[in-house]
Amino acid sequence: MSDYHPQARGVPAGRADMAVDAGLRSFMLGVYNKMGLGLLLSAALAYASVTVEPIAQFVFGTPFIYVVLFGPLAILLISSFALRNPSPTAANLIYWSVVSLLGISMGTILLTYGRTPDGILTVAKAFLITSASFGALSLWGYTTKRDLSGFGTFLFMGLVGIIIASLVNLFIASSALSFAISVIGVLVFAGLTAYDTQGLKYAYYQLGGDQRGMAVATTFGALRLYLDFINLFLFILRLMGGRR
Repeated sequence: MSDYHPQARGVPAGRADMAVDAGLRSFMLGVYNKMGLGLLLSAALAYASVTVEPIAQFVFGTPFIYVVLFGPLAILLISSFALRNPSPTAANLIYWSVVSLLGISMGTILLTYGRTPDGILTVAKAFLITSASFGALSLWGYTTKRDLSGFGTFLFMGLVGIIIASLVNLFIASSALSFAISVIGVLVFAGLTAYDTQGLKYAYYQLGGDQRGMAVATTFGALRLYLDFINLFLFILRLMGGRR
């Protein structure tokens, strides 16, 4: 499955040690809740896509597989250029569409690793490591007094490098390059987890209580963290799963 992440954007300049208040906690809780629901939906769809025969035949036996594989990237690219001021409804439509398609595509993980107890154990370990790492990194991004905005360009360049290297590796199939891509991918998305979390904190204060803006920011914030989690999980799984 391809790795996706929305276009990295600079975090506005400002203090990284802004006071934490009830409004900010409520905002961040909304982001994490929506992200968690997205992960649950993705897991359910991944399971259904390989265990429910009619769904499996439709997904993997028809041209719909191309919608599953390339749809999330197309949605993210089109929305980033076409929607300058999205409504809460449009933001939700984008979020749940991406989550659903990525969830279905992750059924390939079950097809690859779900055939043996060792494979299932590998997926479970990768998920637990990802969950612990994501939680620690996001907490650090939320609480650190260090301004992480300076890392934005570096992380975006790393992301572009991963995409280019992955495309090249489709043709040369180098195991060494694949390993390097996975290691760099873990580092980049670990950094993006902290960076995006702090960016949401800045966004909350910038919005200044605008409820419409808050609703949109909650949804797109959940999307960014969801994609950070999924990509971090995939790269960790590749490192643990070897050549699978």
